[in-house]
Amino acid sequence: MQKKGKFDYILLETTGLADPGAVASMFWVDAELGVDIYLDGIITVVDSKYGLKHLEEEKPDGLINEASRQVALADIIIINKTDLVSEEDLSKLRAAIRSINGLGKILETQRSRVDLSNVLDLHAFDSLSGISLQKKLQHVPTTQPHLDQSIITVTFEVPGNAKEESLNIFIQNLLWEKNVRNKDDDCMEVIRLKGLVSIKDKAKQVIVQGVHELYDLEETPLSWKDDTERTNRLVLIGRNLDKEILRQLFVATVTEAEKRWTTHFKEDQVCL
Repeated sequence: MQKKGKFDYILLETTGLADPGAVASMFWVDAELGVDIYLDGIITVVDSKYGLKHLEEEKPDGLINEASRQVALADIIIINKTDLVSEEDLSKLRAAIRSINGLGKILETQRSRVDLSNVLDLHAFDSLSGISLQKKLQHVPTTQPHLDQSIITVTFEVPGNAKEESLNIFIQNLLWEKNVRNKDDDCMEVIRLKGLVSIKDKAKQVIVQGVHELYDLEETPLSWKDDTERTNRLVLIGRNLDKEILRQLFVATVTEAEKRWTTHFKEDQVCL
C-alpha cells in the first residue's frame, strides 16, 4: 500500500479452509490499511459436484463446517462446473445455498468464466450499497433449515425510529455477549448481519453491517422521505436463529418503547 497508484483493485484468495470473516475484519480494525483501501465484498466459489457434500459435512462438537461459513459470509456465490452435474443435483445445491444465505447473489459458471462487472465494485460493505440494499432487503425471505443444525437467513422489519445507543446494545448482545437464546435455549450465533435502520434525529438512512464480532453503522446517501414511514429492516445469517424472538428483542431494546428485556435475553448466561 506504500506504492501509491500501483493497484486498481486487490483480490485476496484464501485457502479452501479459511474463514473469510477473519480476513475481512482486517479492513475494519487496521487503520493503516483502511485509510487507502476498503472492503468491497466477499465472493465464495462452490464446486457443483462436491459442494453439497461439503455443506452437509458434520464437524465435531457442533462446530459450523467451513463450507457453510464461507457461503454464509458471501456477497456473491459462484456455483462453478455446472456442466458436470445434472439439473436435479444443481437444483438441490441451489436450494441448500439459498437456505443458508438468502441475501447473497448466486452466479452459475463453467470453468469459472464470469463477467468482471458481476464480481468487482460490489460496494457490499459501505454506504453506497444502501441504494441497492434497500431494494434487495424487501425481497429477502426468512429461510428454513435445509440441513440439520444448519445456518439460516432470518429477516424482519420493525417500523419507527431506533435509538442509536439501544441499537448498539442489541447488536453487542448478539455479536459480543452472545447471550440471546432461542425457544430451545440454544445460543443464537450470528455470522453476518446487514440492514437499513432509521436512527432518531438523523435525516439519512443508516446501514448496519456485521461480520462475526465486528460491526459498523454508517449513514447512507439516502434520506428518509417526509411522506414515507420510517422503518428498520434487518437480515441476520447464522445458527439457532429465531425470527420472532429477535424481532421482539429488537422492539423491546431498540425502539422508542419502554425498555424491557424478554425472557430469551439472559445477561448472566453467556454462550461459549
